[in-house]
Amino acid sequence: MDRRKALKTLAGASATLAAAPLLGSALAGEAQTAALAWNTQRPANLSYKTSFARWCLDGWELEKLCGAAVELGLDAIDLVGPEDWHILKKHGLDSSMCNGAELNLVDGFIHPEHHSALHTRYREMIPRVAKAGYKRLICFAGNRRGMSEEQGMANAIEGLRPMVELAEEHGIELCLEVFNSKVNHPDYMADNSAWSFQLAESLASPSFGILYDIYHMQIMEGDIIATIKKHWPYIKHYHVAGVPGRMEPDHFQEVNYPAIMTTIQTTGFKGYVALEYLIEGDPMPSLRWSMSALYPNMDAKVLKQPLINH
Repeated sequence: MDRRKALKTLAGASATLAAAPLLGSALAGEAQTAALAWNTQRPANLSYKTSFARWCLDGWELEKLCGAAVELGLDAIDLVGPEDWHILKKHGLDSSMCNGAELNLVDGFIHPEHHSALHTRYREMIPRVAKAGYKRLICFAGNRRGMSEEQGMANAIEGLRPMVELAEEHGIELCLEVFNSKVNHPDYMADNSAWSFQLAESLASPSFGILYDIYHMQIMEGDIIATIKKHWPYIKHYHVAGVPGRMEPDHFQEVNYPAIMTTIQTTGFKGYVALEYLIEGDPMPSLRWSMSALYPNMDAKVLKQPLINH
């Protein structure tokens, strides 16, 4: 099952919960204004950039989504392939995370039988991403299918190393996404921080890192802030959504996004934090509401000075 089908299935399963008071995209004005500590203004000294995952508004034409992104002050659209890059450029938007080289989400770099096909696709896509002026290209570990983590690590290093070397030549970053295997992606290998960051440490390249999806890792292990503080040099990209239900990342779900965004800011992160959540109904109020989750509620003087030594 691909990402889109899996999440549509999740959306149907959580429809009842999402319709409950103070949850989902139907948040009332009174509920929104009650969040007095929620920062709705983009800090002038924010180090990172913001984007929104295209697939979450699959029913919208990309032209319309780009117009909404510009209106909202987003810097990019996330997970856009080369066939649509010209539309982003027309609107002055970045492709914050490129895709299109992967086979799918389950047949990834832990499987040697797919290395040849993956190498062919990534050898074609890596220079294409660089030529277009973009920086990041997504990749996936794949499903375990009975494979041990040790064997999966060895296979991933073997399969990824030549692609990472090619990425270094072209000045781009390969980003391996972490998923939860409890709700959305059963059997996925990179479903925990320990394995994923060990892979990044083993490859030891500025052209390889982790797409750290906060939604997925909250489901699997929590401890988000400590993980970011420990492993931030290997994190190239963030995805954001509320837990549970993958709805708005607001203050009515369990993840403390103001604290997490503050932590990301204090690492001096200069990449992208991308909203990747399910939207029901009119998307614009939801997007406006959720954008505030991307901005740390900190005094400007604090934002000027990273708290973590590089």
